[in-house]
Amino acid sequence: MTIQNIDEILTKQRRYFRSGATLPVSFRIAMLKKLYAAVKKYEPEIGAALNADLGKSRFEGFMCETGLVLSEISCMIRHVRSYAADKIVPTPITNFASVSYKKPSPYGNVLIMSPWNYPFLLTLDPLVDAIAAGNTAVVKPSAYSPATSDVIERMLTECFGEEYVAVITGGRRENARLLEKKFDFVFFTGSQNVGREILRHTAETLTPAVLELGGKSPCIVDSTAKIKLAAKRIVWGKFLNCGQTCVAPDYILCHSSVKDRLVQEIAAQIRKQFGEMPLANPNYGKIINEKHFDRICGLMDPEKVVCGGQTDRAALRIAPTVMDNVTWDDAVMQEEIFGPVLPVLSYEKLSDIIDLMAEKPKPLAFYVFSENKVHIRTLTERCSFGGGCVNDVVVHLSSSEMGFGGVGESGMGSYHGREGFDVFSHSKSIMDKKTWMDLPMRYQPYRTINEKLLRMFLK
Repeated sequence: MTIQNIDEILTKQRRYFRSGATLPVSFRIAMLKKLYAAVKKYEPEIGAALNADLGKSRFEGFMCETGLVLSEISCMIRHVRSYAADKIVPTPITNFASVSYKKPSPYGNVLIMSPWNYPFLLTLDPLVDAIAAGNTAVVKPSAYSPATSDVIERMLTECFGEEYVAVITGGRRENARLLEKKFDFVFFTGSQNVGREILRHTAETLTPAVLELGGKSPCIVDSTAKIKLAAKRIVWGKFLNCGQTCVAPDYILCHSSVKDRLVQEIAAQIRKQFGEMPLANPNYGKIINEKHFDRICGLMDPEKVVCGGQTDRAALRIAPTVMDNVTWDDAVMQEEIFGPVLPVLSYEKLSDIIDLMAEKPKPLAFYVFSENKVHIRTLTERCSFGGGCVNDVVVHLSSSEMGFGGVGESGMGSYHGREGFDVFSHSKSIMDKKTWMDLPMRYQPYRTINEKLLRMFLK
């Protein structure tokens, strides 16, 4: 569906939401079950589309996208009744007799704009949360992943009427036109530069927004870490989806005493996981397009490449690459890499990391490999970041029991599970005042005795 009839779609969705059709929890559960069945039905096509757009294998496509969407839908089906229920809270004695409660309420008509790197997961996951919260939605998938966007459009069009969930395809022009419209809530996943533009537009209409952005996520490896296991897990997480993962380790900060050993183990793990010729590995992905291929190649310094470095422009493939002896002045450290290039830097003291993190933009993810509990506690307390792992990478985003999101430059707001329901809801604070009693102290004329009583209760 193109942008030409967006006004008609928005009118239909506002009318449908105002009808109250999306409010009953039974309706939301029915729609989630319908979506679950649709995802299962389209699973082969989803896998084929992910392979066409990003070279993802069937296993990786299910592990990192389709399977996680099914898990989020299942979580919402199980818990949405409790999430949507009114929550009784204590009432101050000054308001006796009353009952106070918080009522979760959907925003209304929401816009979901998704990226190309995990095009199915990052479109459907927020949609699942929006449906569970009782909203209508306009979904805008990325133009850079056309095969997946096409499957999403066909699946959601078959599953829902456009007055409930509509899909708008296209590129920058369509994005710009959508942002000119008034929505009740905007959910965006993508780059920091585009995130700034989103926030400028939503500020004009005072529309609440969630931004899921990115940044240079560090991976700390101290002298106590289990180096072989650290290398194994870092290589998996860094080169997953050919490095095009917003929470991938962007660079390693390794204690100087174990850096050389870590670099050797990472090189060994690359050979073990991807083979001697990674570019010929059918389970290794590809870069999304030539623009990003050229950008990533421009970040590599051949003199500092100690593993990998091979490229195939025709196939849009870059081998898993490690750069050693990197400094903060190198090109690879000036922007988020978002590709299969792993720079390794060293540090001497834990305080150096804390000082460094305080100076840098706040990352979306933060990883610590250590057996030292004091180091772990110090780093996770003192450094600001969206989320992360201790002795692993990336896997924290797979849980529906924890919110996923950034902080500062890496985003605002979080979702998944309960936090996903909450982020697409406004919590109304309501006090139900009973009529069988009416305390007189608040009314004029004010008296000394009333003030004394008030001070007793409000001290």
